[in-house]
Formats: sequence, C-alpha cells, structure tokens
Amino acid sequence: MSVATEARRRSRTASRLGVPVLRGHGLFITGNLIDSVGNGMLLPLGLLYFTDVQGLPLGQVGVAMSAGQAIALPVTFLAGRLMDRVGPKRVVVWANILSAAGFALFLLAGELWHVVGVYLLVQAGINMYFTAQRTLIIHVTEPEERRSWFAFTGSLRNIGLAAGSAAAAGALTVFGKGSLWWMIAVDAATYLLAAACFAALTTTPPEPKDASPSALVTRADNSRRYLLLVAVNIPYVLAQAILAVLIALYTTRALGLPASAASVLFVINTVIISGCSTVVTAHVAPKVPRRAVVAGYLIMTMAMGAFALPALPRLAFTAWAALVVAIALFSVAEILLGPALSELSVSLTPEAAGGFTQGLYQFSWAIGMVAAPALFALLLEAGPLLPWGVEAAACLIAVFAAPALKAPNRHRRRKPR
Repeated sequence: MSVATEARRRSRTASRLGVPVLRGHGLFITGNLIDSVGNGMLLPLGLLYFTDVQGLPLGQVGVAMSAGQAIALPVTFLAGRLMDRVGPKRVVVWANILSAAGFALFLLAGELWHVVGVYLLVQAGINMYFTAQRTLIIHVTEPEERRSWFAFTGSLRNIGLAAGSAAAAGALTVFGKGSLWWMIAVDAATYLLAAACFAALTTTPPEPKDASPSALVTRADNSRRYLLLVAVNIPYVLAQAILAVLIALYTTRALGLPASAASVLFVINTVIISGCSTVVTAHVAPKVPRRAVVAGYLIMTMAMGAFALPALPRLAFTAWAALVVAIALFSVAEILLGPALSELSVSLTPEAAGGFTQGLYQFSWAIGMVAAPALFALLLEAGPLLPWGVEAAACLIAVFAAPALKAPNRHRRRKPR
C-alpha cells in the first residue's frame, strides 16, 4: 500500500471518528494529556496526604484547602490581564510551573497555614491554565476545526484524569499510603514536563475582522451577550461538581448503595466521554453551538430526573437501572455542552478570546466549584430530591436563555509569515 493511500485511509478514519487533524500538534496534545494526568493523580488525594501522612486534623485540613482555593479566585482576572500582555501560551506555561511549585511544596507543608498556601498556589495554577487554554486552542488550530478540538481535548482530559487516578490507586494498593510522598514528587515533575511541551509550541493568533461602524452600540450588546453566556454556563459548572461532590453522598446516604456505586458511575462517565466525544460532536451534535447548548441542557434535565427517580416513594428498587440511565444521559449532555460552550466562550463576541472575557468565563467555573460542595450538601441534607430538582430547574432556565447566544463569525486565521 502506498504512503498516499495509507494517508487517505487514515484521514477517512479520523473523519468518521470526528477527530481533528492531529499532524503537527504532537506537543499540544502531549501537554494537555500530561497536565490531566497530573490532576488525576493527586488532586483527589490531597486530603488523604495531609491527614494520614502529615497527621493534621481532618476538619481543619478541609477548611484550609477551601480557604486556599477561595483566595485563588481572583487569579482568573489577573491571568486574563496577563494573557492580553504576553499571549495565552506563556500563561499556560507559567500556570503549569506554578502548579508544579504548589505540589512540590506539599512535601514541606506540615502546618495548617502551609496547607492554605500550597492550595492557593495549586488552584492559582489551575485557574491560570483554564483561563488561557481555550484561547490557546484557537491560536494553534484552524477555525473550522475549533469545536472538534474542544471535544478532542475534553476526551484527552478524561483519559488523563482516569490514567492519573488509576496510577494513584495502583500505587496506594501496592505500596500503601507511604507512596503518596513519591506521587507528589512525580506529579510536580509532570507539570514541569507539560510546561516544556507548551513552551515549545508555535502559535498563530487569529486575525479579527474590521470593526462595525456602530462599535459603541455593538460593544454594549456584546457585553450583555457574554454575561448571558457566563450565566448559561453556571448550570454546566454545577453539573460537573455533581460528579465530584454529590453522587457519592447520594448513592450511599440516600439510596443505601455500597461506596463502589459512585466509582462504577464515574467509570461509565469516563468511558462514554473519552470514547464518544469527537464522534458525537462531529456527526450528531447540532452544528450551531447555541442549538447544541439547548439540546445538551434538555438531556441534562432528563438526567437529573433519572437521578432523582430512586429517591421517590416505593421506587428504590429502580436504583441501579435509573443511575446507569442517568449517568449515560449526563455523559451525552456533557458531550454536547462542553465543546459548544467552549466554542461560544471564544467566539461569541469579537473580544471573547481576550483576557478579561476569558477571566470572567473562568471565574464562573472557579466560583461554581467553590460554592457547589456547600450548596449540594445543604440541599441533600434538606431532602434527597432537592439537589436534582434545583439543577433541573437551572438547566431549563438555560434552555430558554441559550437561543440568544448568537455568535457572529468575527475571526479568521492569520496566514503564517
């Protein structure tokens, strides 16, 4: 078989799978994957390290972790301003270096104020990374492949998180809690490796089209539309927090299922997202992003109903079937919402990919992740149906708001010189 024939066959296969053209993007792909492995390896185990290895009190460590993450909230806006000055690539590089430093300092943290400090550094790095990462994507890819790249990087993130979590679980199983020290050292090194991959990228900023004559009126309208996007994104942020915060508590405390139930649901979610994101985005999802958002939120609403079903009177016997259906619907909704919202976040207005707007968009993620644990814990304590009802109502509000997110096509790729 000739090289040309083999290349055409690979291209057809990639097209069927919805995978964007990967040639020339090896460093970008590797950087994204390594960053996700680092997140998956240690972030879920930080609490275990500080309590079981460093011997700090559980309740106080939890408060210290939350305090550090809360203090890091304004970093999204600082990162946005920095991105306008030096570009997204450098911000992503510095973000990974900052996270590496934070994790490395875990090894020296022996007091509660140290915990606040290291989580401030780690969360600051994470906030910086995600503030700039979406804009970096449009600096290294073609406009017509933008949403497929958002879907592909979402798949990479799930694969990386799963690989990191599996590696951590394996190390704990074989070597015990003493392996946490070595995992921290390895984790810090992975962030440095990701920084090196991103630093070696060649980027080409998109070139904006000419401004409209009614620029002042347009700017006010654009600001309102972008604020609407930030509001529409919040139910999706809360849905993401459901996986990390609510499902384990709900399945064990409200439904009386074993602790492994949450792990089974996480595995199903990871498999669906990793295996189907690019295909669904390329061949099933509506091509207009705001319509994909509407479809995603409608499916997410159905998922909330399925999650709530076993908590209804005399329906506890449906628990496993309902939960499997719910997590499948949830995963499909994620696939529709994630790439479409990310695409809108960089294309909704001419200024969308800029520092302030990306900082604002990422702030909705940061504040949602900080608020979600307390919100869902309080709702679940008040009643097992309340968390799902509140999230379903938020999704329905987003369904009616999303049609207003009409994004003009205001960017085209600048030809490399």
